[in-house]
Amino acid sequence: MVADMSREAISAMRRSYGEAGLSEDSAHNDPISQFHLWLKDAAENPIIVEANAMVLSTMGATGPSSRTVLLKDVSSNGFTFFTNYTSRKAEEISLNSAVSLLFPWYPMERQVIITGRASKVSEAESSEYFATRPWSSQIGAWASDQSADLDSRETLEARWKEIASQYPEGTSVPKPPQWGGFVVKPITMEFWQGRYSRLHDRLRYELVDSNWKRRRIFP
Repeated sequence: MVADMSREAISAMRRSYGEAGLSEDSAHNDPISQFHLWLKDAAENPIIVEANAMVLSTMGATGPSSRTVLLKDVSSNGFTFFTNYTSRKAEEISLNSAVSLLFPWYPMERQVIITGRASKVSEAESSEYFATRPWSSQIGAWASDQSADLDSRETLEARWKEIASQYPEGTSVPKPPQWGGFVVKPITMEFWQGRYSRLHDRLRYELVDSNWKRRRIFP
């Protein structure tokens, strides 16, 4: 039996944050430009694994759910990721397009929280990106009925081998019809920088009448 961690042991995990701050003078007026700067910093940090990993939260009929997905593009149009359209996340987006994204760059004492509306990208964009994926990932997209019940690991691996035999490595693998992308058009973007004594810096951008308004909020 594994012993539960005590409240004291968990509380002792508290740590002090650094002196690096985030000021209005150093931050871009445009949050997308500011995000590109921080994403570049995170990508160049050797401690951070997959700087483009983000926690996507959606709201379904029974409540909220969260999972990690990978950012594949960011522009003035929004934040793009790809998935199976029969997955739980996709079904929940079809019911409620309001979502949030969280980039948790802990080693840099930073996080970015985004809220916005998700919509499907075009079939052409989905197909274009699918063609760039590694062959094994393309086969995996066909083999996985994402979020559906699975009786065993062996069943999944058998399906993967079956699809792989249909499309051997080196051949062209078509995009599954149920697979594609979403783009999240941001409405708010918040940049959080950890500071000493829990006096963190939080700059919040909000889209108002097609213009970004920025303000500082209490930590």
